[in-house]
Amino acid sequence: MIFFRARIGRLRFADDPHEHLPITRTMTTTMAGRLTEDFLLSNDAARRLYLEFAAPQPILDYHCHLSPQDIAENRQFANLFEIWLEGDHYKWRAMRANGIPKKYITGDAPPYEKFLAWARTVPYTLRNPLYHWTHLELQRYFGITELLDEKSAPNIWERANAVLNTGLTAQAILQKFHVEVVCTTDDPTDDLRHHQAVAKSDLPTRVFPAFRPDKALGIGDAEFQPWMEKLSKVANVEVRNLKTFLQALQSRHDSFHALGCRLSDHGLEHCYATPCSERTAAAIFAKGREGQSIPAEERTQFASFMMLFFGRLDAEKGWTKQLHLGAQRNVNTLARSSVGADAGYDTIGDFPQGADLAAYLDLLSQENALPRMIVYNVNPRDTFQLATLIGSFQDGEIPGKIQYGSAWWFLDQKQGITAQIDALSNTGLLSRFIGMVTDSRSFMSYPRHEYFRRVLCDILGQDVTRGELPDDDALLGRLVQDICYRNAKQYLQLPTDRPAVV
Repeated sequence: MIFFRARIGRLRFADDPHEHLPITRTMTTTMAGRLTEDFLLSNDAARRLYLEFAAPQPILDYHCHLSPQDIAENRQFANLFEIWLEGDHYKWRAMRANGIPKKYITGDAPPYEKFLAWARTVPYTLRNPLYHWTHLELQRYFGITELLDEKSAPNIWERANAVLNTGLTAQAILQKFHVEVVCTTDDPTDDLRHHQAVAKSDLPTRVFPAFRPDKALGIGDAEFQPWMEKLSKVANVEVRNLKTFLQALQSRHDSFHALGCRLSDHGLEHCYATPCSERTAAAIFAKGREGQSIPAEERTQFASFMMLFFGRLDAEKGWTKQLHLGAQRNVNTLARSSVGADAGYDTIGDFPQGADLAAYLDLLSQENALPRMIVYNVNPRDTFQLATLIGSFQDGEIPGKIQYGSAWWFLDQKQGITAQIDALSNTGLLSRFIGMVTDSRSFMSYPRHEYFRRVLCDILGQDVTRGELPDDDALLGRLVQDICYRNAKQYLQLPTDRPAVV
């Protein structure tokens, strides 16, 4: 059966960053000027779904790496380098690939020279998502429609800086893009004072911490003992043994909860589910606390014990646990020693995922301690494996309790987003998907929500054009609204009242 319905009209939204055109005309996306309304939208159904149902939705950015300090202090960015290039390892990787010396990437070159180095790189990013993101960001933040290259760079630098200097602060950006919620990523040892300051403020955007206890798994690492001492101090618990270590972590979990935290997060090569008794874990911890060498097998046992502990904590409080699986981090030893971590020297890992993740979910399920969970995958090889695995642990009580998370990191582009949506559609319920996150350290990344929403609407619009979905606004419009915003709002159960802060 072919579903077809004609529709005409002109759409306008108050305070929408887009300039809307009649959806009945044939529109061409052109990079010679502004990115037009039909960017990534190949048919009328897609355009209508995006303009009417996706674009007006607020942003609920439930996983990012924005600085709570920048938000609390309402950072005023001095120039385009600070807001755009200061911490963006996506751009750094492209610049290195283009032969740009380290001095102009993470070195000591002046900000303007670093910006010029990026401008020289942009024309070489054709067909990389950076090309689209770059021009979306220039247009949405600064109203700049010119293509960025070495020739246009001086003018773009001046115009963007002028906008920044007239009030486009960190908090103003959140309001400009209708960001309703931000969940940052925070270590258990963070003192959370910036979150407390935001909670006391009148910022309309709600900002919550998210609990990222990865360092608690690092028994035997050089950083483990200093981190444990810091944990002891901030939790006000003298860590002498495994029991007091767990008490300190639970205390921090409680403190995060009091500030509105309802999500945890783990960045793992693969999940850990090796059987480990508390007695065994205590013996391993004692060795680590004394600075002894910990064999790989015992590290895995300890990490497995801790992951079950964290799963129980999250389930008890009704939190959502996020698992970011499969990235191989800091593979370039020389670069790590000179530049540091999180600087663009990571890659897709080749780790087996299915068996350990299934065992982990099963162990928690057997204890009736399986929390809401979002599983993010970075290796396309594992797409259907993980998308089908989560279906084995849906409980029939919470819709979409175990989520196949949005396309992540190296897959966060049109092809990767499409593949994630297709896998989820074919093996589960796309209708229950909680949508996109920026997963970014940059305040310039909010157009990635627009990018995702356009790709989603184009997929649905193409299905309508082929007669595979009904051209029914009531049905498809609800689907789009749910994925872009409402599903996440319902699923995450974030507090509606501001936390009480002394």
